[in-house]
Formats: sequence, structure tokens, C-alpha cells
Amino acid sequence: MLFYSFFKTQVGQQVTVELKNDLAIRGTLESVDQFLNFKLKDIKVVDAERYPHMLSVKNCFIRGSVVRYVQISPHTVDTALLQDAARREAQSTLQMNQSKPATASA
Repeated sequence: MLFYSFFKTQVGQQVTVELKNDLAIRGTLESVDQFLNFKLKDIKVVDAERYPHMLSVKNCFIRGSVVRYVQISPHTVDTALLQDAARREAQSTLQMNQSKPATASA
């Protein structure tokens, strides 16, 4: 849930989403869901000459499973808050794993 929570804080910000097929789309993050599907508005294709059929598209939905990278502006990230959230999630995961009963192997 860490990435979902993080991207929810980026709604309204400019992002560049690079897909696994090498298409890179820059736009304003409109929404994100728990599957890390993204909705972008006011999009521009980074390499318009290679993808001319995308020039008329203004808004898009991107399935999370096709995303390779998401580029964000560094000044929109509260690094201390993100590090703290990552520590808390790691600690929570560690505690959950330690509290599980050990299974006997034959």
C-alpha cells in the first residue's frame, strides 16, 4: 500500500509514465487506484514522431501492469515523510512475519 499511498499524494502533479512498450506519456495525474492504474489528463507523448496516432489523445487510462517507470518532480516529494512511511511498512511486515506460527516440515 506504500506506493498507492505515495501516488495518491501526487494527484494533480505532472508525471511522466514510461510503458513497457517504450511509449512515454507526460500528463497531470488525475487518479490512481490500488492496482496502480493511472488516469492522466492533458497528456503529451514524449516521442510524438514515433507515436503520431497518440497526438489527438488528451486523456488516458494506463493499466498498472504495463508501467515500467513513473517519473515525478523531486520538489513534489516529501522525502522525510516517504522514508518514515517506508520504515513503518517494513516494521509492520517484519512484525507480521514474526507473529506467524512456524510450520513443521516433515
